[in-house]
Amino acid sequence: MNVANQQECVFCRKEDAHSLFDNHLAFAISDAFPLSAGHALIIPKRHVVSLFDATPEEITALHMLMSRVREHLCSVYHPDGFNIGINDGEAAGQTVMHLHIHLIPRYHGDVADPRGGIRWINPVKADYWSIE
Repeated sequence: MNVANQQECVFCRKEDAHSLFDNHLAFAISDAFPLSAGHALIIPKRHVVSLFDATPEEITALHMLMSRVREHLCSVYHPDGFNIGINDGEAAGQTVMHLHIHLIPRYHGDVADPRGGIRWINPVKADYWSIE
């Protein structure tokens, strides 16, 4: 990624502002367009587009920070579960080309039938338990 694109990156500009938590290689923020109460993003400090381009140290730091954010969300929001997701590449829905992990608290009753979770990306294949 060239410097000009990095300077335009919303997450590179946000790193020092309004983080929930951070460590030496990553930071966490509240999602600007939350899917549920407490929806957070865990983001590497280094500008990297894909999880597959992150170093092992960055992946460890992201995981450790995600665990810390989860503990915080559990104490504040008391969710009943979580969806954890990464949109990696445009075909997967990535719109901000800086790696970020969605940590989405889920609550009983927030959708009529949560079975299948992320499988609803492709509704035709999501309801696998009803296929004969």
